[in-house]
Order: sequence, then C-alpha cells, then structure tokens
Amino acid sequence: MKYSLFTLPLVLLSLISFSQPPAGGGNRQNNGQMPTGRFYGKVVESKSGKPIEFASIQLIQNKMDTVTKKRKETVIAGMITKAHGEFSLENIPVMGQSKLKITIIGYKTFEQPVSFDIKMGGDMSAMMGALDKDLGNVKIEIEEKMLDNVTVTAESNPGLRLGIDRKVFNVDKNIVSAGGTAVDVMKNVPSVSVDLDGNVTMRNNSPQIFVDGRPTTMSLDQIPADVIESVEIITNPSAKFDASGGTSGIINVVLKKNKKVGYNGSIRTNIDSRGRIGLGTDINVRQEKINFFVSGNFNQRKSISTGNTDRLTYGSPNSQLFQNDRSIMKGNFGFGRAGFDYFIDNRNTISLSGSMAKGSFKPTNYSNLETDLLSTPVVFSLAERLSTSTSKFQNTGSMLSYKRNFPKAGHELTADVTYNKSKNNSSNLIKTDSLDYSTKNIVKTSSQRQDGSGTNENFIFQTDYTNPLTDKSKFEMGARVSIRKVDNKNDFFLISPSGTAIYNPLSSVNYNSTDKVYAAYSTYTNQIKNFGYQLGLRIESSNYEGRLPDKGQVFNIKFPVSLFPSIFLSNKMKNDQELQLNYTRKINRPNFFQLYPFTDYADSLNINRGNPNLNPEFTNSIELSYQKTFKKNKDNLLASVYYKNTTDLITRFQVQETSTITGKDILVNTYINASSSYVTGFELTLKTKMTKWWDLTTNMNLFTSKINTGIAGQPEQEQFASWFGKLNNTFKLFKNFTMQLSGEYQSKSILPPGGSGSGRGGGMFGGGMFGQSTSSQGYVRANYFVDAGFRYEFMKNKQASVSLNINDIFRTRRSDIHSESPFFTQDVFRRRDPQVARLSFNWRFGKFDPSLFKRKNNKNQGTDGMDGVNMGQ
Repeated sequence: MKYSLFTLPLVLLSLISFSQPPAGGGNRQNNGQMPTGRFYGKVVESKSGKPIEFASIQLIQNKMDTVTKKRKETVIAGMITKAHGEFSLENIPVMGQSKLKITIIGYKTFEQPVSFDIKMGGDMSAMMGALDKDLGNVKIEIEEKMLDNVTVTAESNPGLRLGIDRKVFNVDKNIVSAGGTAVDVMKNVPSVSVDLDGNVTMRNNSPQIFVDGRPTTMSLDQIPADVIESVEIITNPSAKFDASGGTSGIINVVLKKNKKVGYNGSIRTNIDSRGRIGLGTDINVRQEKINFFVSGNFNQRKSISTGNTDRLTYGSPNSQLFQNDRSIMKGNFGFGRAGFDYFIDNRNTISLSGSMAKGSFKPTNYSNLETDLLSTPVVFSLAERLSTSTSKFQNTGSMLSYKRNFPKAGHELTADVTYNKSKNNSSNLIKTDSLDYSTKNIVKTSSQRQDGSGTNENFIFQTDYTNPLTDKSKFEMGARVSIRKVDNKNDFFLISPSGTAIYNPLSSVNYNSTDKVYAAYSTYTNQIKNFGYQLGLRIESSNYEGRLPDKGQVFNIKFPVSLFPSIFLSNKMKNDQELQLNYTRKINRPNFFQLYPFTDYADSLNINRGNPNLNPEFTNSIELSYQKTFKKNKDNLLASVYYKNTTDLITRFQVQETSTITGKDILVNTYINASSSYVTGFELTLKTKMTKWWDLTTNMNLFTSKINTGIAGQPEQEQFASWFGKLNNTFKLFKNFTMQLSGEYQSKSILPPGGSGSGRGGGMFGGGMFGQSTSSQGYVRANYFVDAGFRYEFMKNKQASVSLNINDIFRTRRSDIHSESPFFTQDVFRRRDPQVARLSFNWRFGKFDPSLFKRKNNKNQGTDGMDGVNMGQ
C-alpha cells in the first residue's frame, strides 16, 4: 500500500505536466528470443595438469517431456574435447539450473551444477561478461571434487536496467526511435535532454560521448539508431574512467554485436512523411574460431526550422532587431561497420573492427531583418538574406583489441588500440539585399562566401588488468594514452558586384592543434558483510599546442600531473535496498571549438569566436543514491541527491568590441572561465509495471545551479530552481501489438554552461542563421513534447515487425531562449521538424545451428556422436 501511494503521485504529476497521455518504453520481451550465453573451460588431469583429449562433455537440464508430461533430464549441449582439452558450449539459455557432466574411460564421472551469475541492474559490461562464463580448469581425478555451486539469477532483457553507478537503456525496446539516429534514441533515455539541434545534455551539462567504451570523433546524428544495442548513462564515473567530462559524466553508446554460433542478421527499411528513405542490414556469422559481423545503413534527411529573434542593443543610439528565419536542410548519410573476433583458444581472443560514416548536406536559410535605430526620429531599415551551403563529412574508425582470460573467474587482461579520423569541408554563400523601407525595392546587394575544411584524428591506446583477490575483493589497474590532432582552415571572401571573389586575409584563419593526454589508474574493491567500498586514484597529465601557421603564432598549454581520486561506499540493507555514497574529482579541458581563435562572420548579426586562453575546469562531485527493488513485480526505484562544485567553469559569453572589418561596435559570442559554479539536485527514476499490459518508466530531476562570472560590473545570473521530467510508457494492447508514448517536460532553466553545442552531440542538422545565446547571461523558457510509436510483430518467433512513429505530435516542442547583458537584451524562438512520421520495417533472420558451418572431421568424433552438438537456442 505504501508503494502504491508513492507511485500514484508520480503518475498524476507527470500527467498534469504534459496535459496529454504519457509515453514510454518499458519491459518487452526481446523479440521473442530468450538471451543465451556460453560455458567454456579446460579438462585437465588433477595431478599433472595435462589436458585430457576425447573427454565427453554434456550439459544437462531437467525439462518437461511433452509426451509423458513428466520431467526428465535432457542433454541440451555437448562435445568431445580435442588435444588441448578445451571445451565450449554455445547458445545456452540463461534461465534455469544446468548440470555439467564429463565422462572419459579411466576417470571417474564428473558432475557439477552450473549457471550464469547475472546481477541485473549493474555494470552492463559485467552483465554481458556473465553470459560468457569461464568454468576454469576442470580437474578430473579418482576422488571426486565438486566445484562450488554458482548462484543463478536471470531474466529477459528489459528496456531499462538501473544500477547505482549507471542506467542501461535497451534501444531495441524503444519504438519511437526506429529508423532514426542516436539523437532520437537520446530523447527517450532517462537523465538526458536533447535540444532542437541534437545537442545532448545530462543534468543540464554536456557529457562525454563514448562508442563501445571509447571516445569517438562521430557525432550522435551520424550513428543510426538501428545499429545501437544499448546506451549506458554514467552520472559519476569512477577513477577507472577518463577524468574528462567535468560536471556531467559519460554517455556510452554500445553498438550491436553477436557471437551466437551459426548465422543471424536483419534487413530494415523506413520512409518518413517528407519522402525521405532509410535502408539498413546487418549479419553475424560464427564458425568455430571466427566470429564475423558487418552492418550498413543509408539514410536521407529533410529538416525544416522556423524561428524569430528580437534583440535590443544598447548604444548611441539604441537599436532594435526583428529577424524571421526559415531553414530547409536536405541531405543523406551512410554508416558501415565490420569486424571479426578470432578465438585463439578459450581464453585468448583477438578482435578487429572498423567503421565509416559519410554524408553530404545542403541547408538553405531565408531571413527577413528589420533594424530600427531608436534615434529621433527613428530610422528604419529592411534586408532580406539568403544563405546557401554545402557540406560533406567522412568519419572512419578502427579498433584492434586483445583479451586474455585466466582460469580464475573475473581474472583478465585487455589491451586495445583505437584510431578515428574525420574529414569535412563546406562552402557557405550569403547574399544580403538591402530594401527601401517604403517601396520594398532592392537598393543594394552584398555577398560573402566562407569556405571551410578540416581533419580530426584521434589515437587511443588503453590496457586494463583485473584480478579478483578473493570472492569479496578485487584489484584493477590500467593505463591510457590519447593523442588528438586537429587541422582546420577557413577562408573568407567578399563577392564583388561582378561576381569576383576577393580573399580577405584578416578574417581567414588556418589553425591546427595537438592535444595529448596520459593517464594511469588503480582501484581496490572489497566487501565486508553488507558493506562494500571501492577506492580509486587516477593520474593524468596533458599538453595542448595550437598553431596559426599563416600568422606565425603558436600557443602551448601544459597541464602538470593531476590526481583524480574516487571513493565509492555502499551498504546493502534488508528487503533488497541499497545505499551508496560516492565522491569523484573530474576535469573538463576546453575543446577545439572553444579554443579556436577564428572569428566567424558568416552571420554578421551573430558573430562567434573561441578563446585560446581558456583554462580547464575542475569539478568535485558528491552523490548519495538509494535503490529499492520490488521482487514481486520486478519494479525498481533509484533516488539520487547530487552536488557538483566547479572552478574555472567554461561558459559562453557575449562581449562588445570594434569590428576590424567595418570599424563599428559589434557583439561577439565567445567563451570565458567563470570564477566558479555549482549545481545541486535530486533525481528520481522509477521503473513500474502498472498492469500486465502497461510498463511505466518515470524520470524526474529537480535542480538549481549558480554561475559566478567574477567579472566586475557584470550582473550575476539569477538563481532559481528548475525541474526536468520524462515518461516512457509501453502498452501491450493485444497479441504482437505494442504502443509506446514518451513525453518530456523541461521547466525554465539556465542555459547549459558550454552553450548549446558544446557537447557536440549533434549539429549536422543545425539551423544556421538563428540568433545565438549565452550561458552565463540567460535562461531557457519551459518546453515540453510528446512522441508516439506503434509496433506490430509477426512471423515465427516475431522475426518481422512494422513500426510507425511520430515525433512532437502536439507541435509543442520549441526552443525559447532569453539572454541579456549590459550591451543587449535578446529573445530567440525556434521550432524544428514537428509532427514528422516514420514507417519502418524490420526482418530478422538466422539459424543458430553450428552444423551448418562445421567441417566434418570423423577423427575427432566420439562414439556417442556428441562432437559439436549444441542444442541450445
């Protein structure tokens, strides 16, 4: 009853906030398939330790006989060991208890209960590792010695798994993002907010974006939603993770990859209400020691944005700007990924993977501008502006990794090398017609062009070692080297009346940089009865060098060795409750665009420039979390109170200066180090099974923050409380038919410290000529939206599905930003892509039968004919 009284106000509050039925994505079965895993190990003589050949391996489960209606033991997998004594049993259902039976002439029969030790709601990598279980060296001797029984806990893959240190969102459960990009996925992930341009924030700050556990040069709108397995949200990473990320944390995008014996894959296609299409396919083949996977996607996009800007600029005299904008962007992009795993033996694996994203986009922006000089008398002026752009990009990435498993469970060594490279080039032509205010006739035309190109290379080497000292304690250590090289060039031209492009060297910049980060870490974890703790320390040093070769300028920023400790304390209480307190220290180094000294005059009314004198920001973060699991209906509650204090906060800022081109006073959007800031809040995530046909996930975040610029004469940002709410609901209306509604409400809040784009979660489909805003001098007005999705699954084992989703169904999603300073007061309103519908089709195929690929080898087959037989799913 207490639990019901607690849940009801959350549901009612969410319904009131949206004024519409909420939406969601909860616990749906994994397309009719139960998760499977693998048992492997090595059979050896107990005294000599030598491997045993021709041992018969059987995995047995107690199942119901459909004929006799009685339970009996059934062999679900088996094989014969070869000269090295190794065995591997694939595609084993994770549900239920199994028995491992080993027989060989001259040795006593060995039997042992085995099962998968899966701890739901924790580390995603640990959960996936539990599905690939090493039984160690199985010693066969005269006197039978049984290994310890293993605890079994397993369930189907839910849409959301909650852990104290992270949330894991299963993308396959999310209907409303089908056929979209990672940006569409993020709109439905708890704790995450996405603006109109696809820029992602987490707890009102820009997070680090990882792909498969490593930083990437790709933006989220370059990753198709259909290739994503899950998204991990890590709000307060330990010392094991990169110290970068500052006030926000890490979003890790986990791409799909399968290791089931046999072959499997999918084919998908989609079309939206603007006639844009998408195609995709992936396939995975596992044959003995080789696991191969490949996937490809092609997507077209058409994005439409509208907005207006109202800005009052203070001067002699004051001036008022009214600007109306409309932007249409058309383009396409493709994404491909391939790789393989080579299983040298049961405990050594080498993996190689590569990916490529490539696309081109052509945004066109129309603007009408009225500028009023508030003199006596008032002077009115009109202008029409047309901006046409073309841009192309290409991202490539590769990873080579090695993993060594030791006989003791959890004892492993990994090492990998990651290389990413991106290229881009663009050309932007802006034509401005000055009009007579009375007749609206053109009296003057001016044109300018900006050509840009750049490359971004990122090299990462990382190695990690984990050693469970006892069943309660663990030691981890690792090292990491990251080198990023950026080369960017922008050429600025004025177009003469005859059409000749005149190069302007004062506004053109050739800029390149090298950023190096060296790190090492160690952590120690221990459990004393119900109390657990983890102590960690990370050491990092970095060096940033920027160069302006055309101007002969070089600036170098060297950061000495810094220490980043982390402390995690946890206490398990009765009735499946857990309390955790953690502390971490983080750093956020200025990124390339924030340091870039180039002044962008593409929009003469919204001029942008980086600041090469920026310092990194340091954040001390404390978080107290409480988790409760309700076993009866598998509901889950996670509540967190957090506090983050940051020094030298990097934030957007507007300054007034004299233009080197026109000689007039102009406003420039740039970045500064604010003296300090803090954010404190309370976050609640509740996963509830309301009925048999309705799953609800509620996420709510109440927070307040304060930025102290430390600039004399600059008014400080007004402090106020804000809240953020998100609902994901899944309704199983009838057999094979699922409906999803998701909604989000964001109250009035200050702007993200890095500006709308510092996270660079998106940007590919950006709006172009719309007015800019600043973080330390503004706020965002309240905003909400509701998305909907429908899915029908059919064919055997629900192998095929048709999905229909529509975003912003009530046309309420918008960006409404107010900013001000001693020089101006500005309001910018925007709306983008409301009520776009997308129809998607997906067909999964495959057969997990190793005999399709296994070479026949009678020499290694035993008399019982069990070699290679794998009867699991």
